[in-house]
Amino acid sequence: MKTLALSVLPYHLAVCRLDRANTVTAWVLELPFWSVTRTADELSLVLPEENVPEDWKNEKGWRALMVRGPLDFSLVGILAALAAALAAAGIPIFALSTFDTDYLLVKEPDLFRAVEVLTASGYEII
Repeated sequence: MKTLALSVLPYHLAVCRLDRANTVTAWVLELPFWSVTRTADELSLVLPEENVPEDWKNEKGWRALMVRGPLDFSLVGILAALAAALAAAGIPIFALSTFDTDYLLVKEPDLFRAVEVLTASGYEII
């Protein structure tokens, strides 16, 4: 299999938690990067931290590493291998997946080390 490549995205992101009764407001849809997940218990959003309203519960300071895709659905273990390499180095992640690819969010202070670890593990960082 071809070596996987990842890109560091330029955004400084926040992971936000809203009550499950909240709705996603239209301004979120205009942002350059956002992700929304609703469950029976909560509404979670990931978006650029400068756009987070002050009254939202949030965790700021995340950076995103994007697996350059698209990835075929038949591929096995992509996210697991990336997460394992970072876990072995003691780097926590927040993972997101889309139809085409996966994103690993790491805290800003861990970004340089995460890039080092993934490069040493054979991944190409663009």
